[in-house]
Amino acid sequence: MRRKSAVQPKVATRDRILNAAVLRFSSHSYEQTGLRDIAADVGIDVSYVHRCFGSKEQLFAEAVEATVHPARLLTGTAGDLPGTLAKHVFARDATQARDEVGPLDIIIRSLSSPEASPVLRDFMLNDFITPLASKLDQPAARRAALIAAFLAGVGILRNVLGVAPLLEAEGGDLESLIAKTLEDMMKSTAVKRCA
Repeated sequence: MRRKSAVQPKVATRDRILNAAVLRFSSHSYEQTGLRDIAADVGIDVSYVHRCFGSKEQLFAEAVEATVHPARLLTGTAGDLPGTLAKHVFARDATQARDEVGPLDIIIRSLSSPEASPVLRDFMLNDFITPLASKLDQPAARRAALIAAFLAGVGILRNVLGVAPLLEAEGGDLESLIAKTLEDMMKSTAVKRCA
């Protein structure tokens, strides 16, 4: 059995605030989460939270980015993306096993919030859809948005609602089907219209 070291690595207060915010926003809606609660979780004054993040909105945006990690998802070529994104659908399984916050947890809690929805929309457009579109052939923006909607829908049905046909483990037929669907969605299909 491995013993814990008596010396714990020091975690910067800003990181501790962000970690506390991730936990709060993943278990409570945007409106139910207060900066004072987050500050109390960290054991600091709320003014320090304001100094580090400026506003609740900015802290929320950084908490969403910290759980989804879009830059990590969108590395590699367009040819690699279907498999990478399909694997991401199963990321919640791994995080649940480790008692961690999953990629959709914060988004689901605040999806219907009038205050959080602009932040979520900006995040999806600027951090996922636009970078994904830059890797696709034209017309790309609509296909990238459709891919985001497909992934979010599968994630919600699978990880939030627990729809049985989608509960297969990582590496099976479902992952292959998701990857194939994403591959088809990423292909450019020029539509010819008759006059």
